[in-house]
Amino acid sequence: MNKLKWLVGLAALAAALSAQAQSPGERIAQNSCTQCHSFGKGEPNGVGPNLYGLLGKQAANSPGFAYSKQYVEAMKGKTWDAALLERWLTDSQKVAPGSTMVYFQDDPKKRAALIDYLKSLK
Repeated sequence: MNKLKWLVGLAALAAALSAQAQSPGERIAQNSCTQCHSFGKGEPNGVGPNLYGLLGKQAANSPGFAYSKQYVEAMKGKTWDAALLERWLTDSQKVAPGSTMVYFQDDPKKRAALIDYLKSLK
């Protein structure tokens, strides 16, 4: 019985340490974005494209991902940088009207945390 309590306690401690090791942006991404996107190098696209190495990439250019016509037209010639990502996270439909991606983040601190997290993925 004591061994079981020890193992349960160890598992709880590991979970707590893992949560502390995550940046605020990573936690937001896991809670809000992983339903559609992957974030690891070489991971497959989901409903949305893999976001690893996003900043500095040409928009609408993830290999193997089929973007909506509206998104491709709206993002033509754009490269993902912090300013474009800030506008996108504030209101994706203002950046690419009619695209299938709909996201609104009203909290500037959460947007900044997500941008910092995405910057770290390189």
